[in-house]
Amino acid sequence: MKNIDRNGWSAELFTDAEWKKSSLSGNLGNCVEVAKLESGEIAMRNSRHPSGAALVFTPAEWTAFIGGVTQGEFD
Repeated sequence: MKNIDRNGWSAELFTDAEWKKSSLSGNLGNCVEVAKLESGEIAMRNSRHPSGAALVFTPAEWTAFIGGVTQGEFD
């Protein structure tokens, strides 16, 4: 896919995605899954709605997001 804003697209449209769920995810199924796309971007979806909307991050955005999570910016 061409590098355009794909936020909100159905996760099913990312045919190159190999979705991965954290090993720390609980049994309730309320988790997110991530996939590295061929474009180098990272997609995220809700594991309970695998065909629902996905968020797509550039590598720099993903690094900033993970940094914010690690530093507690979203508490």
